[in-house]
Amino acid sequence: MASDADMGSWNDLLHSSSKLLEQAAPSAQFPPLQRNLDQLEALSKKLKAKTLRTEAPSQSIAATRLLAREGINAEQLARDLKSFELKTTYEDVFPAEATTVEEYLQQANVELNQPVVEVLHCLQVASHSLLTWTSFSLGEHQLSLTLSILSGFTFVDLFTISSVHEMAMVSAVQEAQKDNLRSFSDYMMTVLEEDWQKEKRDFLQSLGRISRLPRINVMDSGTGSVRQGQIGTLTSSPHVSSGPSTMELAPLANKPIVEKKAAAYGEVVKDLNSARERGSSFKPATAFKLAYESLGIDTSGGKSVGMQKMWNLVLTLMNEDSTPKPNVSRKLSLVMGARRHLEWGHEKYVLDTIQSHPAQASLGGAVDNLQRIRAFLRIRLRDYGVLDFDADDARRQPPIDTTWQQIYFCLRTGYYDKAQEVAQSSRVAHHFAPLLTEWIASGSLVSPRTVAAASEECEKLLRSGDRVGRASYDKKKLVLYAIISGSRRLIDRLLREQPTLFNTIEDFLWFKLSAIHEWSDGSSSAVLNEGFSPYTLEDLQAYLNKFEPSYYTKNGKDPLVYPYVLLLSIQLLPAVLYLSKDIGDEGYGIDSVHINIVFADHEVLSEGAGAAQKFGVMDACAEASSIIRQYGSAYLRNGDLSMALEYYAQAAAAVGGGELSWTGRGSIDQQRQRTLMLKQLFTELLLHDGGIYLLLGPRGTGEEGQLGRFFTDGKTRQQFLLEAARQCQDTGLYDKSIEIQKRVGAFSGALETVNKCLSEAICALSLGRLDGESRTSGLIHSGNDILEAFKYHPEISPQERENVMEQQTVLRQLEAILCVHKLARVGHYLDALREVAKLPFLPLDPRAPDFASDVFNNLSPYVQTCVPDLLRVALHCLDNVKDTDGSLRALRTKIANFLANNVNRNWPSDLYEKVARSL
Repeated sequence: MASDADMGSWNDLLHSSSKLLEQAAPSAQFPPLQRNLDQLEALSKKLKAKTLRTEAPSQSIAATRLLAREGINAEQLARDLKSFELKTTYEDVFPAEATTVEEYLQQANVELNQPVVEVLHCLQVASHSLLTWTSFSLGEHQLSLTLSILSGFTFVDLFTISSVHEMAMVSAVQEAQKDNLRSFSDYMMTVLEEDWQKEKRDFLQSLGRISRLPRINVMDSGTGSVRQGQIGTLTSSPHVSSGPSTMELAPLANKPIVEKKAAAYGEVVKDLNSARERGSSFKPATAFKLAYESLGIDTSGGKSVGMQKMWNLVLTLMNEDSTPKPNVSRKLSLVMGARRHLEWGHEKYVLDTIQSHPAQASLGGAVDNLQRIRAFLRIRLRDYGVLDFDADDARRQPPIDTTWQQIYFCLRTGYYDKAQEVAQSSRVAHHFAPLLTEWIASGSLVSPRTVAAASEECEKLLRSGDRVGRASYDKKKLVLYAIISGSRRLIDRLLREQPTLFNTIEDFLWFKLSAIHEWSDGSSSAVLNEGFSPYTLEDLQAYLNKFEPSYYTKNGKDPLVYPYVLLLSIQLLPAVLYLSKDIGDEGYGIDSVHINIVFADHEVLSEGAGAAQKFGVMDACAEASSIIRQYGSAYLRNGDLSMALEYYAQAAAAVGGGELSWTGRGSIDQQRQRTLMLKQLFTELLLHDGGIYLLLGPRGTGEEGQLGRFFTDGKTRQQFLLEAARQCQDTGLYDKSIEIQKRVGAFSGALETVNKCLSEAICALSLGRLDGESRTSGLIHSGNDILEAFKYHPEISPQERENVMEQQTVLRQLEAILCVHKLARVGHYLDALREVAKLPFLPLDPRAPDFASDVFNNLSPYVQTCVPDLLRVALHCLDNVKDTDGSLRALRTKIANFLANNVNRNWPSDLYEKVARSL
């Protein structure tokens, strides 16, 4: 069937062609041509191949010649087709300004479809021309050839345009990806550079912080000129500075902030220690706050919290101007102090608001606190209409009831008496008045009955919800009842259902602090039995600690907000630790140390350790003491021993109970901790150059020095100094050990130390060390000074006298051995041998009979150590002196016999070999 149809179509085509040939008149321009189908197909393919765009220019010329021969205008055809001629750039496809993916996608449809429209238009023109050409008696093969040329050229270009569109899309996406990666890499590199600059700046500041502390010039004392492990003449120097008189002279205004703070706070610490020693009254928080204000520095720079505000908060927390209530715990007292600080801040805000809106406030003449609150409400509620306290005729125009607003803002501003006055005079709040009166009078220690009544009313208000037409500021009634109830469940529900109730963190914290209750054991159990779980300080701390510090500081833009919130939530130690990181360039680390001193002196750190303190962490007092000690050690490293002493005293007081530790009223464990800390820290001072003169004075055991301020008992001072001397000896500071023992009256111990060091110096001299001779001279002089002081000491026990005599004998023996070494070093060999023969403690005299073999065992270990080198020196002298009368040979025999009797001493083998060669 298919073959029959094909044959029919071919017959039709042949019949049509025959008709065309019959109708066309013969013409000289178009002569008739006879071709079969195979020839026509071959010619058509050949001509089509010549029209390809990739062919050589000669082929294009041939195609143009063919079109011209066929009567087609090549120029007109080129003008019709030039609108979709493709080039190598994309500017012709879409405009150059479409450089983004969004712009490209917006314009792609219009810009890319335009060439297609032009191509279709050209096809229409070509088709119209083709129909015209058929009237010129074109043959069947010419019609097919022309259509093939036009259609092949058009569809290739259409495919090319589509490909360009896809390529443009892919290229745009790839370029966007590259731009994103490049931008991300640049941003990360910028962040990395900023972090590195910050780390480098913080590191350099930490290094420079010590150098910026006040320096004093300490002149080297006699003890300071001797290196560790060496002994020199021990004389106390009166030139060591013990105060700020030798501080580097510079106007205070020209010093950096860090040095200003250190100097101002240091004077307060001195005054605090002096007052505590005398037992007089001193207010450290007030003094430090005034010291900071005296500097006249304002580094807040538009920040919401500055150091001035921090000191105001510390002062309010400590409540130094009033006597604490006997029935209020220390923790609740801190909570009330934080609440007072927030009330003081809100009072300032109320007054500033009134001052900035005088017309709306409508105040005049003498005004009281209640009138100020009402003026504030006129400004705050100016869009609500006439307020009740301003209404002339309530019957004609119902005013806005502000009873609960007045009570709330009176409490929020600290006007408790005015809040009571409003509650008692109002018909709306007459049920609330007795609850408020009890809450104010008891310092929030309300009875379980009051708690139950307030909780019941609060439950009713929460169930009622926001009724239609109810003013939004009526929620203050709900807040007030929630404060009186102190119920954790109701407070959490209130904040959950009213998340926008408080506009500032200060308002939020004041509400939470006001809701904290504290009952006695009986009252607490009664409340819990009724199903009420009280809101506690630990609940507030746990909630605030859910957020990172950067949340409060706005990523470091307001750095003091976080420690401010910690202090308001009575997390005292965490606040100090955060400030001690010394964030910024304002020296907050110095402020943290002295805030810490205030807390330690008032002994409140144990109450403000914070809810986040974990088991195993150093307790709060020890942590605070460590902070103060590290700050004092910076002065010690800079040579300011006097200021280091003051801070060390505060570090010891921190573990001893603060103010109570100075008067001995602390617990036994606290007193023990303070004494141990003082001994440890004062030992550090003693080990430092100038420390002995500072603590002990020019003479005595501390009566004329600073040690007497802290250890008033003589036996305690003596025990401490003996322990310090032992520690000095263990660390190789023999000069200090000798000086301390001489001050205490432990002459035998001092002489023993001298003998030990002298024995080591003699051994060093025999080995040829250059410092041996200078060391031995100083040690002999020190030993003689000790013996001289021993003669005139009023109280010497018989045992001590016997020990001194024994050590004196050892000193003289070592001195005789040293004399032999000195003579041998200068070449006086014969004189050296004479001194060897005179030694009474060794059997080396040629004219004397032999001693018992155990005489050497009775010598001091320090002398025994020097004997092998002494014998070696004696043999060296014998080798360099001529024996004229046989005495030298006898001495040589004495030495050989002595060595033979002590062969088990494990002396150097070369000594035995040298004796054997000499014999």
